[in-house]
Amino acid sequence: MKSIILMGECMVELRRDGHDEIVQSFAGDVYNAGVYLKRCNPEIQVQLATQIGTDTLSEQMLTVFTDEGISGDLVLQTPHRLPGLYWVNTDSEGERSFLYWRENAAARWQVEHYNDEYIAQLKQVDIFFFSGISLAILQPEHRQRFWEVLRELKAAGVTIAFDPNYRPKLWASVADTKTQYDMAFSLCDIALPGVEDFAMLYDLTDFAAVEAFLAPYNIAEQVIKDGPNGVVVLLDAKRTFIPITAVKNVIDTTSAGDSFNGVYLGSRMNGESIDVAVAKAAKMAGKVIQYPGAIIPKSI
Repeated sequence: MKSIILMGECMVELRRDGHDEIVQSFAGDVYNAGVYLKRCNPEIQVQLATQIGTDTLSEQMLTVFTDEGISGDLVLQTPHRLPGLYWVNTDSEGERSFLYWRENAAARWQVEHYNDEYIAQLKQVDIFFFSGISLAILQPEHRQRFWEVLRELKAAGVTIAFDPNYRPKLWASVADTKTQYDMAFSLCDIALPGVEDFAMLYDLTDFAAVEAFLAPYNIAEQVIKDGPNGVVVLLDAKRTFIPITAVKNVIDTTSAGDSFNGVYLGSRMNGESIDVAVAKAAKMAGKVIQYPGAIIPKSI
């Protein structure tokens, strides 16, 4: 059975529905990717590596993981901390902004609990996926340990996948971000960056500029996303541009990139071509942004 671990954070999500009522659910970029990966590829084993509390919301979160077919075997729990929380604001064009309460979220301390037994479990999978948000939330003093673990996984034959998913408010400085991303790009085998992230962080605004930036890292598979402008995939130095049909009825862009990542990785794990993988991933992302919230109902 093919298997993937997604490392990061799942949070309590709050938003208003169409009736101005507050809706509570659970979401987070790597978790969102895992949900859509599993829904489209139920035969793949999906595990979330994170840390939560032992409170009521944390227990509800574990139940939701199980309902989505995501293994909780690597979910650490601590009685001393709670999961993070965020509020979603969505404008008239579906673009979202967030308010966060995560300074003391349990997931920020997960790496300090990565003992030999835990790392041995991480080494048993095909792909280990993390994001810029996964990095940003970690306590700064734990990041060196994270890179040590990642080198161990890579040496053990695990494929490392990374999406920069840049959120400026989560980082102490631009210089700090660039240092950590340099490490990530140096170690990853699959990169899934968005042009928007590179525009904010590196002032690079098109495919060619992002490709040139990533070239020295010799990343085997690069999936460069630019929303409705299409996707460029570089696989073993071969470049393929894949156009995307824009969605007109955009309700909420939350989880667009996450759902794309999950479905793309799942398709590739099942041996599908990059054209098929991108088409499936774009179709899912297009569906997700037509509904409110990060996780759309299974029935849709």
